[in-house]
Amino acid sequence: MAKTRPALPLNPLRAFAVAVGHKTFTSAAVEMGVSQVAISRQISILENHLGVQLFERGSRSVRLTEVGRAFGADVAAIFDELERVTQRLVDHETDRTIQLRVYPSVAHYWLMPRLPDFQTRHPDLRLRLDTTVAPLDFRGTQLDAAIQLGQGGWREARSRPLFAETVDVVCSPDYLRRHPLRDPADVAGVELLHSRYRRRAWQDWAERMALDLPFREGVEFDSSLLTYSAAQQGLGLAMGQVPILAGELARGALVQPFRAPVPTGADFHVIWPTTLSVAAKTRHFIDWLLDQAGETPEFFRRRTAGG
Repeated sequence: MAKTRPALPLNPLRAFAVAVGHKTFTSAAVEMGVSQVAISRQISILENHLGVQLFERGSRSVRLTEVGRAFGADVAAIFDELERVTQRLVDHETDRTIQLRVYPSVAHYWLMPRLPDFQTRHPDLRLRLDTTVAPLDFRGTQLDAAIQLGQGGWREARSRPLFAETVDVVCSPDYLRRHPLRDPADVAGVELLHSRYRRRAWQDWAERMALDLPFREGVEFDSSLLTYSAAQQGLGLAMGQVPILAGELARGALVQPFRAPVPTGADFHVIWPTTLSVAAKTRHFIDWLLDQAGETPEFFRRRTAGG
């Protein structure tokens, strides 16, 4: 029967390696963000585990023993190599991964159905989605690009429009059968579904339709993704962003009772920071997004049939 090896005390080993480099428990504690007592305790655990004394402790100082000095050099070298290996992995993943800020609804309805095409064209690249809904500021983030709604002018960034935002009333076919809607004014008598971050959507549509609509009534959801899902489940009418929901409308999961789309004057843009040079992975992704939206590329010329 094989002899079971005792588990290596990795935390004490790490504390010891840092203490060897600093030669004092106080400096080691500062680097590791713990107390001096914690460092001393970790090293005592290691000494007890090994059965050797690694430090000679005085009233106000500590000093490596001969055994501790030799062992410390080996342990520190091992941790240095581990950090190098880890950094190589992180650098490799970062080099292949595109960090994208995108709304949950855009990710779910517009981007994800198209991603198989991106994977086919760029199998070496990966996409990591950040679906935080917050004002865009590339400073202090690892974001490579973003898809956001607006009219341009993002700070320290460049942008290209992908498609214009148009909105229209949407609901499930079943809801329309249960609540026949023949005129936009009929909206006043049914359930309205609201998105938290698009709370003015119904109001703006009503004003464009010249309707006196009780737009403050209805059910509110935290995201457009949930609002559209609720509409698909037959819970009421949502103010849908038509370009995003094109797939759902095409397959009949949602319908437009009035077919009265209204442009909002805003566009969905792809945005990237100007504080750093644009990496090749990001350039490829931006051009792919523009291609999906039927726009000309920003970075790489399209290949022609004879080119």
